[in-house]
Amino acid sequence: MSTLAPLRGPARVAVRQHRRALQIAGLAAVAGIVVLIGYALWTSHLIDAFEAGPCEASGVSGPECDQRIRDFSDATYRFSRLMTYASVVLTALPGVVSAFVAGPMIARELESGTYRMAWTQSVTPTRWLAAKLAVPGVLLVAGASVLSAVFTWARTRAGAESSPLYWYEAPVFAATPPASVGYTLLGIAVGALTGLLVRRTVAAMAVAALVTGTVIATLGSLRSSLWPMLTEIRPTEGNSGIPVTSWVVDLGRVTGSGERLPWEVCVPQADEAVMPRCLAEHDVTGAFIDYHPASHFWPLQLVETGILLALAALALALAFRVLRRRHG
Repeated sequence: MSTLAPLRGPARVAVRQHRRALQIAGLAAVAGIVVLIGYALWTSHLIDAFEAGPCEASGVSGPECDQRIRDFSDATYRFSRLMTYASVVLTALPGVVSAFVAGPMIARELESGTYRMAWTQSVTPTRWLAAKLAVPGVLLVAGASVLSAVFTWARTRAGAESSPLYWYEAPVFAATPPASVGYTLLGIAVGALTGLLVRRTVAAMAVAALVTGTVIATLGSLRSSLWPMLTEIRPTEGNSGIPVTSWVVDLGRVTGSGERLPWEVCVPQADEAVMPRCLAEHDVTGAFIDYHPASHFWPLQLVETGILLALAALALALAFRVLRRRHG
Protein backbone atom coordinates (compact mmCIF):
# COMPACT_ATOMS: atom_id res chain seq x y z
CA MET A 1 0.00 0.00 0.00
CA SER A 2 2.85 2.40 0.77
CA THR A 3 4.17 2.22 -2.78
CA LEU A 4 0.89 3.63 -4.07
CA ALA A 5 0.78 6.53 -1.61
CA PRO A 6 3.01 8.90 -3.66
CA LEU A 7 0.78 8.32 -6.69
CA ARG A 8 -2.40 9.37 -4.95
CA GLY A 9 -1.31 12.95 -4.38
CA PRO A 10 -0.32 13.72 -8.00
CA ALA A 11 -3.36 11.90 -9.32
CA ARG A 12 -5.64 13.93 -7.08
CA VAL A 13 -3.86 17.13 -8.10
CA ALA A 14 -4.17 16.25 -11.79
CA VAL A 15 -7.90 15.78 -11.45
CA ARG A 16 -8.29 19.05 -9.53
CA GLN A 17 -6.21 20.91 -12.10
CA HIS A 18 -8.39 19.79 -14.98
CA ARG A 19 -11.68 19.29 -13.17
CA ARG A 20 -13.39 22.07 -15.15
CA ALA A 21 -12.44 20.53 -18.50
CA LEU A 22 -13.37 17.06 -17.28
CA GLN A 23 -16.72 18.32 -15.96
CA ILE A 24 -17.52 20.00 -19.26
CA ALA A 25 -16.53 16.86 -21.16
CA GLY A 26 -18.64 14.73 -18.84
CA LEU A 27 -21.70 16.96 -19.24
CA ALA A 28 -21.25 16.98 -23.02
CA ALA A 29 -20.98 13.19 -23.03
CA VAL A 30 -24.12 12.79 -20.91
CA ALA A 31 -26.02 15.21 -23.15
CA GLY A 32 -24.90 13.33 -26.24
CA ILE A 33 -25.93 10.00 -24.73
CA VAL A 34 -29.38 11.33 -23.76
CA VAL A 35 -29.96 12.83 -27.21
CA LEU A 36 -28.86 9.69 -29.04
CA ILE A 37 -30.95 7.37 -26.89
CA GLY A 38 -33.99 9.65 -27.04
CA TYR A 39 -33.86 10.10 -30.81
CA ALA A 40 -33.21 6.40 -31.41
CA LEU A 41 -36.17 5.32 -29.30
CA TRP A 42 -38.46 7.92 -30.85
CA THR A 43 -37.40 7.07 -34.39
CA SER A 44 -37.80 3.36 -33.70
CA HIS A 45 -41.32 4.04 -32.41
CA LEU A 46 -42.18 6.07 -35.51
CA ILE A 47 -40.90 3.31 -37.80
CA ASP A 48 -42.92 0.65 -36.00
CA ALA A 49 -46.06 2.80 -36.01
CA PHE A 50 -45.70 3.68 -39.67
CA GLU A 51 -45.11 0.09 -40.76
CA ALA A 52 -48.16 -1.03 -38.77
CA GLY A 53 -50.36 1.72 -40.22
CA PRO A 54 -52.65 1.51 -43.24
CA CYS A 55 -50.45 3.68 -45.45
CA GLU A 56 -47.63 1.18 -45.44
CA ALA A 57 -49.65 -2.00 -45.08
CA SER A 58 -52.20 -1.49 -47.86
CA GLY A 59 -50.76 1.32 -49.92
CA VAL A 60 -53.68 3.63 -49.10
CA SER A 61 -53.20 7.09 -50.57
CA GLY A 62 -54.79 10.41 -49.76
CA PRO A 63 -54.08 13.61 -47.79
CA GLU A 64 -53.84 11.79 -44.45
CA CYS A 65 -51.36 9.23 -45.75
CA ASP A 66 -49.39 11.87 -47.59
CA GLN A 67 -48.96 13.81 -44.36
CA ARG A 68 -47.96 10.68 -42.45
CA ILE A 69 -45.39 9.84 -45.09
CA ARG A 70 -43.95 13.37 -44.94
CA ASP A 71 -43.79 13.28 -41.14
CA PHE A 72 -42.12 9.87 -41.24
CA SER A 73 -39.60 10.98 -43.85
CA ASP A 74 -38.78 14.16 -41.89
CA ALA A 75 -38.25 12.20 -38.67
CA THR A 76 -35.94 9.63 -40.24
CA TYR A 77 -34.04 12.38 -42.06
CA ARG A 78 -33.44 14.29 -38.82
CA PHE A 79 -32.21 11.12 -37.15
CA SER A 80 -29.91 10.34 -40.07
CA ARG A 81 -28.38 13.82 -39.82
CA LEU A 82 -27.92 13.36 -36.07
CA MET A 83 -26.13 10.06 -36.63
CA THR A 84 -23.88 11.67 -39.24
CA TYR A 85 -22.90 14.48 -36.86
CA ALA A 86 -22.37 12.02 -34.01
CA SER A 87 -20.12 9.81 -36.13
CA VAL A 88 -18.01 12.81 -37.18
CA VAL A 89 -17.64 13.95 -33.56
CA LEU A 90 -16.65 10.47 -32.37
CA THR A 91 -14.15 10.11 -35.20
CA ALA A 92 -12.55 13.46 -34.33
CA LEU A 93 -12.61 12.78 -30.58
CA PRO A 94 -9.19 11.03 -30.40
CA GLY A 95 -7.57 14.11 -31.95
CA VAL A 96 -9.23 16.33 -29.34
CA VAL A 97 -8.12 13.99 -26.56
CA SER A 98 -4.58 13.98 -27.92
CA ALA A 99 -4.47 17.79 -28.06
CA PHE A 100 -5.83 18.06 -24.50
CA VAL A 101 -3.26 15.64 -23.09
CA ALA A 102 -0.39 17.20 -25.02
CA GLY A 103 -1.18 20.82 -24.22
CA PRO A 104 -3.05 21.53 -20.98
CA MET A 105 -1.98 18.34 -19.20
CA ILE A 106 1.72 17.97 -20.10
CA ALA A 107 3.26 20.83 -22.08
CA ARG A 108 1.71 23.61 -20.01
CA GLU A 109 3.37 22.34 -16.83
CA LEU A 110 6.71 21.92 -18.56
CA GLU A 111 6.42 25.35 -20.16
CA SER A 112 5.50 27.12 -16.91
CA GLY A 113 7.83 25.08 -14.72
CA THR A 114 5.14 24.09 -12.22
CA TYR A 115 6.18 20.45 -12.54
CA ARG A 116 9.18 21.21 -10.31
CA MET A 117 6.89 21.68 -7.32
CA ALA A 118 5.53 18.16 -7.69
CA TRP A 119 9.00 16.71 -8.12
CA THR A 120 10.19 18.29 -4.87
CA GLN A 121 7.40 16.50 -2.96
CA SER A 122 9.03 13.05 -3.11
CA VAL A 123 7.37 12.35 -6.43
CA THR A 124 9.60 10.97 -9.18
CA PRO A 125 9.13 12.16 -12.78
CA THR A 126 7.87 8.70 -13.75
CA ARG A 127 5.19 8.74 -11.06
CA TRP A 128 4.30 12.31 -11.99
CA LEU A 129 3.62 11.33 -15.59
CA ALA A 130 1.79 8.15 -14.58
CA ALA A 131 -0.46 10.18 -12.28
CA LYS A 132 -1.01 12.76 -14.99
CA LEU A 133 -2.30 10.10 -17.37
CA ALA A 134 -3.97 7.62 -15.02
CA VAL A 135 -7.21 9.14 -13.74
CA PRO A 136 -7.99 11.49 -16.67
CA GLY A 137 -7.07 8.67 -19.03
CA VAL A 138 -9.51 6.28 -17.38
CA LEU A 139 -12.27 8.91 -17.49
CA LEU A 140 -11.63 9.76 -21.13
CA VAL A 141 -11.54 6.12 -22.22
CA ALA A 142 -14.68 5.34 -20.23
CA GLY A 143 -16.53 8.30 -21.70
CA ALA A 144 -15.48 7.48 -25.26
CA SER A 145 -16.41 3.82 -24.75
CA VAL A 146 -19.91 4.63 -23.51
CA LEU A 147 -20.50 7.18 -26.27
CA SER A 148 -19.41 4.83 -29.03
CA ALA A 149 -21.45 1.96 -27.53
CA VAL A 150 -24.57 4.15 -27.43
CA PHE A 151 -23.89 5.30 -30.99
CA THR A 152 -23.68 1.69 -32.16
CA TRP A 153 -26.84 0.78 -30.27
CA ALA A 154 -28.72 3.75 -31.74
CA ARG A 155 -27.82 2.71 -35.29
CA THR A 156 -29.12 -0.82 -34.78
CA ARG A 157 -32.15 0.27 -32.74
CA ALA A 158 -33.53 2.66 -35.35
CA GLY A 159 -32.74 0.39 -38.28
CA ALA A 160 -30.43 0.68 -41.27
CA GLU A 161 -32.92 2.79 -43.23
CA SER A 162 -32.46 5.63 -40.71
CA SER A 163 -28.67 5.65 -40.94
CA PRO A 164 -26.99 7.27 -43.95
CA LEU A 165 -23.70 5.48 -43.32
CA TYR A 166 -22.70 1.87 -43.89
CA TRP A 167 -20.72 -0.29 -41.48
CA TYR A 168 -17.49 0.05 -43.45
CA GLU A 169 -17.46 3.83 -43.83
CA ALA A 170 -14.77 5.58 -41.84
CA PRO A 171 -17.00 7.64 -39.49
CA VAL A 172 -18.95 4.54 -38.44
CA PHE A 173 -16.03 2.12 -38.29
CA ALA A 174 -13.78 4.36 -36.21
CA ALA A 175 -16.67 5.31 -33.92
CA THR A 176 -17.54 1.70 -33.08
CA PRO A 177 -15.94 -0.21 -30.20
CA PRO A 178 -13.39 -1.63 -29.81
CA ALA A 179 -11.66 0.52 -32.45
CA SER A 180 -12.97 3.70 -30.79
CA VAL A 181 -11.28 2.67 -27.53
CA GLY A 182 -8.04 1.97 -29.38
CA TYR A 183 -8.11 5.38 -31.03
CA THR A 184 -8.74 7.08 -27.68
CA LEU A 185 -5.82 5.29 -26.06
CA LEU A 186 -3.64 6.21 -29.02
CA GLY A 187 -4.68 9.84 -28.63
CA ILE A 188 -3.68 9.81 -24.96
CA ALA A 189 -0.31 8.19 -25.66
CA VAL A 190 0.52 10.44 -28.62
CA GLY A 191 -0.51 13.46 -26.57
CA ALA A 192 1.81 12.47 -23.73
CA LEU A 193 4.76 11.91 -26.06
CA THR A 194 4.15 15.11 -28.00
CA GLY A 195 3.80 17.22 -24.84
CA LEU A 196 7.13 15.94 -23.53
CA LEU A 197 8.90 16.53 -26.83
CA VAL A 198 7.46 19.90 -27.85
CA ARG A 199 7.05 21.45 -24.35
CA ARG A 200 4.99 24.37 -25.71
CA THR A 201 1.27 24.29 -25.04
CA VAL A 202 -0.19 25.53 -28.32
CA ALA A 203 2.43 23.89 -30.52
CA ALA A 204 2.06 20.57 -28.68
CA MET A 205 -1.72 20.64 -29.14
CA ALA A 206 -1.38 21.25 -32.87
CA VAL A 207 1.27 18.57 -33.40
CA ALA A 208 -0.59 15.97 -31.32
CA ALA A 209 -3.86 16.55 -33.18
CA LEU A 210 -2.04 16.40 -36.51
CA VAL A 211 -0.23 13.15 -35.68
CA THR A 212 -3.37 11.47 -34.36
CA GLY A 213 -5.39 12.64 -37.35
CA THR A 214 -2.71 11.31 -39.69
CA VAL A 215 -2.86 7.89 -38.03
CA ILE A 216 -6.67 7.88 -38.32
CA ALA A 217 -6.50 8.78 -42.01
CA THR A 218 -3.70 6.29 -42.74
CA LEU A 219 -5.44 3.36 -41.08
CA GLY A 220 -8.64 4.34 -42.84
CA SER A 221 -6.90 4.11 -46.20
CA LEU A 222 -5.34 0.74 -45.30
CA ARG A 223 -8.43 -0.72 -43.62
CA SER A 224 -9.57 -2.85 -46.54
CA SER A 225 -6.22 -4.69 -46.58
CA LEU A 226 -6.22 -5.59 -42.88
CA TRP A 227 -8.17 -8.78 -43.56
CA PRO A 228 -8.21 -11.00 -46.68
CA MET A 229 -10.92 -9.95 -49.11
CA LEU A 230 -13.24 -12.26 -50.97
CA THR A 231 -13.31 -12.21 -54.78
CA GLU A 232 -16.18 -13.00 -57.09
CA ILE A 233 -15.52 -13.76 -60.74
CA ARG A 234 -18.60 -13.63 -62.93
CA PRO A 235 -19.44 -13.44 -66.64
CA THR A 236 -19.41 -10.01 -68.19
CA GLU A 237 -23.18 -9.93 -68.52
CA GLY A 238 -23.92 -11.84 -65.33
CA ASN A 239 -25.42 -10.45 -62.15
CA SER A 240 -23.39 -10.13 -58.99
CA GLY A 241 -24.17 -12.54 -56.18
CA ILE A 242 -22.50 -10.65 -53.34
CA PRO A 243 -24.72 -9.44 -50.47
CA VAL A 244 -25.94 -5.85 -50.71
CA THR A 245 -24.37 -5.07 -47.32
CA SER A 246 -20.88 -5.93 -48.59
CA TRP A 247 -18.04 -3.46 -48.85
CA VAL A 248 -16.98 -3.44 -52.50
CA VAL A 249 -13.30 -2.52 -52.51
CA ASP A 250 -12.45 -3.00 -56.18
CA LEU A 251 -14.06 -4.18 -59.36
CA GLY A 252 -12.93 -4.53 -62.93
CA ARG A 253 -12.71 -6.85 -65.91
CA VAL A 254 -10.89 -10.16 -66.35
CA THR A 255 -9.23 -11.37 -69.55
CA GLY A 256 -8.98 -14.92 -70.79
CA SER A 257 -5.44 -15.14 -69.35
CA GLY A 258 -6.63 -14.01 -65.92
CA GLU A 259 -5.26 -10.47 -66.20
CA ARG A 260 -7.21 -7.79 -64.39
CA LEU A 261 -8.22 -4.64 -66.24
CA PRO A 262 -9.96 -1.48 -64.99
CA TRP A 263 -13.72 -1.43 -65.36
CA GLU A 264 -13.43 1.72 -67.45
CA VAL A 265 -11.46 -0.09 -70.17
CA CYS A 266 -14.75 -0.68 -71.97
CA VAL A 267 -17.33 1.97 -71.20
CA PRO A 268 -20.86 1.32 -72.48
CA GLN A 269 -21.59 3.38 -75.57
CA ALA A 270 -24.78 4.53 -77.24
CA ASP A 271 -23.83 2.31 -80.17
CA GLU A 272 -24.57 -1.20 -78.93
CA ALA A 273 -22.04 -2.70 -81.35
CA VAL A 274 -19.10 -0.85 -79.77
CA MET A 275 -19.21 -2.63 -76.41
CA PRO A 276 -18.88 -6.24 -77.71
CA ARG A 277 -16.10 -5.15 -80.05
CA CYS A 278 -14.19 -3.48 -77.18
CA LEU A 279 -14.53 -6.56 -74.97
CA ALA A 280 -13.30 -8.79 -77.78
CA GLU A 281 -10.31 -6.55 -78.51
CA HIS A 282 -9.18 -6.75 -74.87
CA ASP A 283 -10.03 -10.48 -74.58
CA VAL A 284 -12.41 -9.70 -71.70
CA THR A 285 -14.18 -12.84 -70.53
CA GLY A 286 -15.70 -11.70 -67.25
CA ALA A 287 -15.61 -9.33 -64.31
CA PHE A 288 -14.18 -9.47 -60.81
CA ILE A 289 -15.31 -7.93 -57.54
CA ASP A 290 -13.08 -7.73 -54.47
CA TYR A 291 -15.21 -7.22 -51.37
CA HIS A 292 -15.63 -7.62 -47.64
CA PRO A 293 -18.92 -9.14 -46.52
CA ALA A 294 -20.56 -7.79 -43.39
CA SER A 295 -19.17 -10.81 -41.49
CA HIS A 296 -15.67 -9.29 -41.87
CA PHE A 297 -16.63 -6.36 -39.65
CA TRP A 298 -15.34 -7.88 -36.42
CA PRO A 299 -12.10 -9.32 -37.82
CA LEU A 300 -11.32 -5.91 -39.32
CA GLN A 301 -12.21 -4.21 -36.03
CA LEU A 302 -10.02 -6.51 -33.97
CA VAL A 303 -7.01 -6.25 -36.29
CA GLU A 304 -7.23 -2.47 -36.41
CA THR A 305 -7.67 -2.28 -32.64
CA GLY A 306 -4.59 -4.46 -32.19
CA ILE A 307 -2.56 -2.10 -34.35
CA LEU A 308 -3.84 0.89 -32.38
CA LEU A 309 -2.99 -0.69 -29.04
CA ALA A 310 0.50 -1.54 -30.27
CA LEU A 311 1.04 2.03 -31.49
CA ALA A 312 -0.32 3.41 -28.21
CA ALA A 313 1.98 1.17 -26.18
CA LEU A 314 4.96 2.23 -28.31
CA ALA A 315 4.15 5.94 -27.94
CA LEU A 316 3.67 5.58 -24.19
CA ALA A 317 6.95 3.68 -23.79
CA LEU A 318 8.74 6.39 -25.77
CA ALA A 319 7.13 9.06 -23.60
CA PHE A 320 8.48 7.52 -20.40
CA ARG A 321 11.86 7.01 -22.05
CA VAL A 322 12.03 10.67 -23.08
CA LEU A 323 11.05 11.71 -19.57
CA ARG A 324 13.75 9.56 -17.96
CA ARG A 325 16.47 10.72 -20.35
CA ARG A 326 15.69 14.40 -19.85
CA HIS A 327 14.85 14.42 -16.16
CA GLY A 328 16.23 11.17 -14.75
